[in-house]
Amino acid sequence: MEALGLPSLTISCSNFQLRNVSNISKRTHHYCTSLELSALKLSPSCTTHLLHRSTIRMQADGEDYELKQMKDMAAARKRWEALVREEKVKVLTPREAGYAIQLTNKTLLDVRPSTEHKKAWVKGSTWIPIFDVDDKFDAGNLSRQITSFVMGGWWSGVPTLSYNDQFLSKVLEKYPKDSDLIVACQKGLRSLAACELLYNAGYKNLFWVQGGLEAAEEEDLIKEGPLPFKLAGIGGVSEFLGFTDQQRDAAAKEGWGYRLMFSARLVGVFLVADALFIGAQQVGHYLRDIRSP
Repeated sequence: MEALGLPSLTISCSNFQLRNVSNISKRTHHYCTSLELSALKLSPSCTTHLLHRSTIRMQADGEDYELKQMKDMAAARKRWEALVREEKVKVLTPREAGYAIQLTNKTLLDVRPSTEHKKAWVKGSTWIPIFDVDDKFDAGNLSRQITSFVMGGWWSGVPTLSYNDQFLSKVLEKYPKDSDLIVACQKGLRSLAACELLYNAGYKNLFWVQGGLEAAEEEDLIKEGPLPFKLAGIGGVSEFLGFTDQQRDAAAKEGWGYRLMFSARLVGVFLVADALFIGAQQVGHYLRDIRSP
């Protein structure tokens, strides 16, 4: 990734997520170290000393990793801002992009991951993700997925993404370098990364959709798919309960019927939680009765 001039995969994560991942790493390392030391049957003083050293080392490593991510992200933003400022990449609003697609032969290149694209896409657009869902089943990836889920993925629904190393080759295969390409993602960040890659590969007629498809109004682009563009980037428990900013904006337009649906879901969650709690209590009583003479 760094060789491509892109920051690592955590560019899509907030600093809050980076700090949480760092904290999880420290807790996991501390737990594993404790197990290893107990297996070696070291003396308490030696164990305490090694744990202290390990904790300090992991804290330093975690801080260095977070600092590196922040520096990478800051450097990437400067490069992307320079592309726009120097007009190497032209800026379009979603409405201007819609006009350009309808009135000219410009193509919209959708670089969103599959989880967002399948919910809503622009009619006639080409989908080639720059990052996509990492579904490889190995120990390292499984660990990342668990960490991502525990540190907020269950709430936001954001999956673990990895760089699509076939992105550039697929674009080159489909479009010559003198093509006019309108590049879009959900919020505008990944599409800037894609524009940088494409520009460095020789594409000079690039247009970036500012704010991404999420900033588009219904009349701006011809949409296909089951959901509005604004709701394509949400997921998880927050989407199910209607706790996202996008859904609150939609509720203000749709009225009470829309809000009532999510209120009913929230009540249902509480009822299910109560039922599980009462059921667990009853099972506990039943097991105690069986064991008692």
